[in-house]
Amino acid sequence: MGDALIIDAVRTPRGIGRTGKGALAHMHPQHLAATVLKAIAERNHLDTADVDDIIWSTSTQRGTQGGDLGRMAALDAGYDIKASGTTLDRFCGGGITAVNFAAAQIMSGMEDLVVAGGTEMMSMTAQMMQDEMAAGKRPMGMGSGNARLAQSHPQSHQGICGDAIASMEGISREALDALGLESQRRAAVAIAEGRFDKSLVPVTDESGAVVLEKDEYPRPQTTAEGLAALQPAFAAMADIPLDKQGTTFRSQINQRYPDLKIEHVHHAGNSSGVVDGAAAVLLASEAYAAEHGLKPRARIVAMANMGDDPTLMLNAPVPAARKVLAKAGLTVDDIDLWEINEAFAVVAEKFIRDLGLDRDKVNVNGGAIALGHPIGATGAMLIGTILDELERRDLKRGLVTMCAAGGMAPAIIIERV
Repeated sequence: MGDALIIDAVRTPRGIGRTGKGALAHMHPQHLAATVLKAIAERNHLDTADVDDIIWSTSTQRGTQGGDLGRMAALDAGYDIKASGTTLDRFCGGGITAVNFAAAQIMSGMEDLVVAGGTEMMSMTAQMMQDEMAAGKRPMGMGSGNARLAQSHPQSHQGICGDAIASMEGISREALDALGLESQRRAAVAIAEGRFDKSLVPVTDESGAVVLEKDEYPRPQTTAEGLAALQPAFAAMADIPLDKQGTTFRSQINQRYPDLKIEHVHHAGNSSGVVDGAAAVLLASEAYAAEHGLKPRARIVAMANMGDDPTLMLNAPVPAARKVLAKAGLTVDDIDLWEINEAFAVVAEKFIRDLGLDRDKVNVNGGAIALGHPIGATGAMLIGTILDELERRDLKRGLVTMCAAGGMAPAIIIERV
């Protein structure tokens, strides 16, 4: 097998994912996807007729995000009609999976030039969920909608799962708030020093006017006192009846863990931000890159997928990291930088503790608590972020992983070339 090479990575700024509040919330998700697809083609002078496939990640594939966004956005971006496209869903992990699928196609010798990435308009998803709840419908993603799984694999709300894990692990709210505060501090430093600028692509409207050119969500004014004053976000939600039988999010977890007393420790300041955004990663075979003068920035060392308990939902990143390290024949000490998505602070905190990591190597430019988590796009964003930072620090290897609904985690290790 040959290497799959990363040629480039770009992303949009993350816009606040609230209708009427976020700069991107009025835009069509296809336009966001087309923005990064067009940028990566122009930056690398691609003949888009050579693009074998566009592998895209979008979690909520309904409404304007339905209908194979990968293909439609490529057409919108002006790609040659020969450039095919597909769209996948691994919930939060889809952005990493899209890159992994692209790399696997190249490593197998079946393809030579693939663009991978993702888009998520959380503003659209949030509005959709509000409308469904107002209509008395239980939104997708809020517990298992599959009655056949209710007994064998009860699945609760992600935030309540985060609270449950913190309770099981004895991780205090103070520790989680400290992680959230540090995420804001690091993001503020990264933004001030222009660490994201290499990959950041401004979003413009149809007239060419700039709509958003920097991340909109970070709150650098955050203080420890301010975080301590916030009320837990999921306490009331935990006991809302979900059906005629009186099932609640809490009871779904207690069905599997009857002795667990859930303490509610997560809130808006130590959970990922709701944002809109898109990202793209360009991958090529060694032969194609050499023939067309594309300068590789990194290669894919190893990829892995891991499932874990779907009732707790958020615990797969640690075993996924161990699995991908074993595949690569590496140890924790061989990894220079880590990106673990801050879906909730407990995910990153447990990851650091379980693997015995140096905190100064993990999410060094802040994470989703400060920057936001545009579900299907986040994984591709993190791969670009870690690549930029490896280059900035002149380091070698990075590992990226993240939790996903259903109790899953994809992982990837990249190495500069």
